Amino acid sequence: MAKLPLSRRSFLASSAGALAVAATTGTTSSGAEKPSPNLIRGPFVYPFRIGEVEAWSISDASSQLGDGLGLMWPEEERPAMAQAMKSHGEPDGPIPLYVNVLVLRRGREVLLFDAGFGQRDNPNMGWLMEGLASIGITPDQVTAGFLSHAHGDHINGFIQNGKPTFPNAAFHVLPAERDFWRGPNPDFSESKRKKKPLPNMIKGAREKFDILDPVTVPLRDGDELFGGLVRVEAAPGHTAGHCCFRIRSGGEELLHLMDLAHHHLLMFADPNWGIAFDHHPQQAIATRKQYWARAAHAHTRCYGFHLPWPGIGKIVAEGHGYRWWPEAWKWVS
Repeated sequence: MAKLPLSRRSFLASSAGALAVAATTGTTSSGAEKPSPNLIRGPFVYPFRIGEVEAWSISDASSQLGDGLGLMWPEEERPAMAQAMKSHGEPDGPIPLYVNVLVLRRGREVLLFDAGFGQRDNPNMGWLMEGLASIGITPDQVTAGFLSHAHGDHINGFIQNGKPTFPNAAFHVLPAERDFWRGPNPDFSESKRKKKPLPNMIKGAREKFDILDPVTVPLRDGDELFGGLVRVEAAPGHTAGHCCFRIRSGGEELLHLMDLAHHHLLMFADPNWGIAFDHHPQQAIATRKQYWARAAHAHTRCYGFHLPWPGIGKIVAEGHGYRWWPEAWKWVS
């Protein structure tokens, strides 16, 4: 598979052809049939700016949630969700799972916000390292990694071969998140997620926190790092220590929503609609409502980990709910 070129112009020039091929070959989902050996991946690294800071959105995966609306709650609202999907021309069946990793560079500082699935045999995921290489960033150049929460699609990429993937990076996390997974009996009693995978999930999170412990820097809600470039905001509900990040530079702002939304329609049309992965569903709903109301009122530029790549847009009030309004691509900075 060809590497993405470093030049913005040549990268963007190649995008149209790649997209055309991707359209003819189709997409594959995680756990589905292996892709054709002739499959050419579309563009998955998008450069943009936040004030004076270089930024990239790197897709780490092309995956789908096979349970579809069966993952969405409350259960009695699923017919309304299905109607909303139909009225917007959204397909039935599996829900696409986008995995967008935000990368920032300011001078010698390189910041990473969650790290995706990590490298693995599945060709449909684990693209982050290739994406970083395409923009000339090596693992040793990453100086800070921020973790929103310890679900596998967020924390796994911070570990490779039993060691930190980014050897010179400080690892930032809210203590509430680390304490939850390291506790004697992590409480999933409110969550609607399947319980069978939980023991291995807990074991894996603990092992990763142990490996990262020597480089861990505990965060506090409201902390501002790198001279105010990054503000940490506790956003509990999805997990106990789930947090969002607000990036500010040169009079511009980007709010990283992390896992406040897993779908570009459902969790905006009605913020009361949640997903089975939430540890504390009612708290997640309350947090989402607060963030949506503030972001819509302030016309805040936002970034979503699980929203359609490159994941940049705004939240717009619409009727009794909201709409995700994706930002148009910019071909030059």
